Amino acid sequence: MKVKHAMILAAGLGTRMRPLSINTPKPLLEIGKKNLLQRAIDLLDSYGINQIIINVHHLADQIENFISSYNTRAKIIISNEKELLLDTGGGVKNGTKLFEKKPFFVINPDTLWENYYLKEMELLEQIYFKNKKPCLLLVDKKLSLDTSFKGDFNLKENLVLKGVTNEFIFTGLQLIDREGLNLIDKKIFSMNEVWDKLIKAKKLLGIESKQKFYHINTEEMYKKISSLIRKDFR
Repeated sequence: MKVKHAMILAAGLGTRMRPLSINTPKPLLEIGKKNLLQRAIDLLDSYGINQIIINVHHLADQIENFISSYNTRAKIIISNEKELLLDTGGGVKNGTKLFEKKPFFVINPDTLWENYYLKEMELLEQIYFKNKKPCLLLVDKKLSLDTSFKGDFNLKENLVLKGVTNEFIFTGLQLIDREGLNLIDKKIFSMNEVWDKLIKAKKLLGIESKQKFYHINTEEMYKKISSLIRKDFR
């Protein structure tokens, strides 16, 4: 495995998770014996990532305190957005400067990550290096526990497309480099702006995840997934 760098997006406000996220940042909410941030870190650690950037904003001190005491083989560096939230694209562009031209995973801890995603990370890496193009991990919306998702993308022979209707959801895991981020000449912007430009140029690839998709985006979904923990998760 060639990819050794990653970024975890942990700066969100978690507004849809209130009141749970008022006093606890969403990444530190626990599902079973682990919080969401732990699950993302452990997945990257298991894959062999040796440097992880984590951006922080809402209740940043709590996340920083957790990271300072968490034992992991990877070196973790904080990207501080306490004064100004940069959105997903701006946060990644700002946080990954030290990666230079190296490819890196970006992972959103809103998804319940487990080690069965390791094989799919390997596939993302294979596709990336074969084609020299960013690659997203997508999942058929039929596999989502949350049935409210309308879909983000379509997928045709590994090419990511967008249509009037879309059958696939972005899982929150991608393998990219800074070339795509540099297409946006702004400080604050969404990853969607990057993806739209890449899709238009036919330079955004994807693979299909076969895992049941558990995404924590509301208090209701958090409670529903927590109730399944004994049966499905550690």
